[in-house]
Amino acid sequence: MKLFARARTRAAKKRGYSRLLRYGWKISLLVLIVAGSVAVFLFYAGWAATFEMKKVGEMPERNTVLDVDGKIYSRLAGANRLKVSLSEVSPFFITAVLAREDARFYQHGGIDWRGILRALARDILSRSAKEGASSITQQLARNSLPLGGRTISRKLLEALVALRIEREFSKQQILELYINRIYFGTGCYGVETASQAYFGKSASKLNLPEAALLAGLIRSPNRFSPLKNPEGAAAQRNAVLDRMVQWKKLSPEQAEQAKIAKITPHPRRLSFIQENYAMDAVQRDLNLLLTQDQIDNGGLFIYTTLDPAVQNAAQQALETQLTKIEHQSNFHHPLKANYQPPETGDDSAMPYLQGAVVTIDNASGGIRALVGGRDYSQSKFNRALAPTNRQVGSAFKPFVYTLAFSHGLLPGAAISDGPIQPGEIDGAGNWSPGNSDGTYGGIQPCSYGLIHSRNTMSVRVGQFAGLDSVQKVATTLGLAQNVSRGPAMYIGSFETNLKDLTAAYSVFPNSGVRKQAYIIERIDNQQHQPIYRAAHISAPVLDPSAAWMSSQLMEEVLTRGTAASARSLGFSLPAAGKTGTTNDYKDAWFLGYTSTLTCGVWVGFDQPATIIPHGYGAALALPVWTQVMNNAAERYPAQQLQPTMPIQRATVCSISNQLATTGCQAVGTAYDIDLPADKVPTVACEVHGGEQMPFAQQLQGLPQKAATLPNRFFRSFRKLFGGR
Repeated sequence: MKLFARARTRAAKKRGYSRLLRYGWKISLLVLIVAGSVAVFLFYAGWAATFEMKKVGEMPERNTVLDVDGKIYSRLAGANRLKVSLSEVSPFFITAVLAREDARFYQHGGIDWRGILRALARDILSRSAKEGASSITQQLARNSLPLGGRTISRKLLEALVALRIEREFSKQQILELYINRIYFGTGCYGVETASQAYFGKSASKLNLPEAALLAGLIRSPNRFSPLKNPEGAAAQRNAVLDRMVQWKKLSPEQAEQAKIAKITPHPRRLSFIQENYAMDAVQRDLNLLLTQDQIDNGGLFIYTTLDPAVQNAAQQALETQLTKIEHQSNFHHPLKANYQPPETGDDSAMPYLQGAVVTIDNASGGIRALVGGRDYSQSKFNRALAPTNRQVGSAFKPFVYTLAFSHGLLPGAAISDGPIQPGEIDGAGNWSPGNSDGTYGGIQPCSYGLIHSRNTMSVRVGQFAGLDSVQKVATTLGLAQNVSRGPAMYIGSFETNLKDLTAAYSVFPNSGVRKQAYIIERIDNQQHQPIYRAAHISAPVLDPSAAWMSSQLMEEVLTRGTAASARSLGFSLPAAGKTGTTNDYKDAWFLGYTSTLTCGVWVGFDQPATIIPHGYGAALALPVWTQVMNNAAERYPAQQLQPTMPIQRATVCSISNQLATTGCQAVGTAYDIDLPADKVPTVACEVHGGEQMPFAQQLQGLPQKAATLPNRFFRSFRKLFGGR
């Protein structure tokens, strides 16, 4: 019996070992599969953990640039996207997109396992891989983060990232991020942008057919665009409506009614990206005002001072005039029409004639127009702004005269227009600049020197103003930081840029006050909260009365001086200004203003060269200015330029700049003039003697301005200024 028992035990053991051998490899395989799956899960979970969840919520929008009237002018940076909250979107669209893309969105935790199994079964039965099963959260993951291409590995990573997103964000947040991020074709990101682009309305006003159509675009936005393929768009819309019926979000009757709606897009013209010199100036200032992250994140509302009407007028006027110059018989340079861009790279300097225009609002300092060249697509070099500095020439003279007037010189003072003698001008040595026309006159009223831009007279006026004062005012006006100290600066022998020179000229219609020129008025963030406002900086720079005296003379520049041709060009508005021409006719300027606007024009080559023989600012730059100002007058009416201080009439001596006496009258140096009250002399002429004239005696009570000047100066006045 014991023998049989031992045999049965041995048999049982053999059967146990046999079963162990039979199932052991299966168990081992199962363990390996489970371990491998855990390892894969842990690997992809670790990989998913490396992504920053804040990137999911970062959706660069284009920064919106608005003009002076608050209308959209252009866009900068970022995607063409206008973000909205769920409450600002039609419920029809929310329902449609859920039915189409993820009907169980609120039931799953980021991965719709039931949907995946259903899609897998259908793919197996159809022997294709047509049906996907990515949840909205998964789609958000792959559209927000760099997860890789369309591979199994990417799908695994996407699923694990989706689980992280579900932990970090609420369902409402995920859905809101999704509808703002997805692409709808035609360069549109987000439902708000798409709604405006295709239907000309905000997303909150979408009706059922429109909402279903947009939801149908998500899987293939370019292929089914209603603008290019209305039939395909209608088919996708109907498929979405059927899904809404299937998920009991819509009745069959409602769906059928929506299906018969005609596809009639009413696209609103999308705000385009303007690439021009004005936008270059906006971008430059933006880079100074904000951090790069603030700019790159987008969604900013940048309110500028630009006026598109004035901007377009300036661009057109510049091109018209420069083309006209190119067709003159004495123009011997390459033509813009014949320019061929290099095959690689850009030209460092354009070979054809260039120009620039800047227009500034007198009241605020806001830049209404800025044109830095003829063709931004051919040359991004902005000739209106620093560091594009050119010699200013005669355009600087009004500031020299203003300083001299503030020191007691009067417009009727006798100044020699004769050649400058060696040693006559302090610090000049043998320097003897001539007049541009090569002619010289005798003794002339000081006003003649500015009205007709006489170099010799202007240097002598500069001597009166003083080298230190002139150098200081050039710096204070923001024209240059390191002006070479020498008498040549009296006639503008230093460099500046058009924007700064135009801003400096605006002191004349502003009674000597310099208002900082600016192009960005305000910047709002994505929530429309201001994060920057222009400071509107202003400071007194010139004596108001002296500035007014110069302004009166610059009015005459346009009527009988170097810019008298303005009238023949069709310009008749009350205005003042000054021409500027540099040595060898390499730069032509005209700076001028009305009561409302100040405008500056520069014409020249990138590599300085004579434009044409005798190419004065009046011939080359003035026609651009007249066209711009005439066009701008419709929006900025020009009134008569009026003084802001009391004006009185006085009889003064042209030699001493003091009140005229009977002696002055006898020798013919007495003249009558209307002056700001604080510029009327208060002492009688010490050069000619005699009795004070009756009218002059009535002015004795006025402030003693000129009387404070040293008497020795008046005694040497005639010799200093070439008087006889």
